[in-house]
Amino acid sequence: MHLDQRPERPPWSFLTNHAHVLVAISRNPELRQRDISDLVGITPGAVQRIVHELEEGGYLRHERIGRRNRYEILDSRPLRHPLEADTTVAALLQSLSSPD
Repeated sequence: MHLDQRPERPPWSFLTNHAHVLVAISRNPELRQRDISDLVGITPGAVQRIVHELEEGGYLRHERIGRRNRYEILDSRPLRHPLEADTTVAALLQSLSSPD
């Protein structure tokens, strides 16, 4: 998607950029970090940092296939904040999935 075609983003959101990255990856595990950056509205460097943090936290892993990455979300893990610790990543992503 070209930058000029992106919908206007609101000044704040209910979800963190970490959640937005997970949602983008859950919808397409083969997205390039540049594509995730465009979808989320953050820099490619921020995406790289978030992906690293999610991998370090045990929420994400990737497999290198040629020159691309394929991501796998480890969705049985609980959310990190004490208010949501009884909710898994899978439940969050399911609640945010687009109806087919």
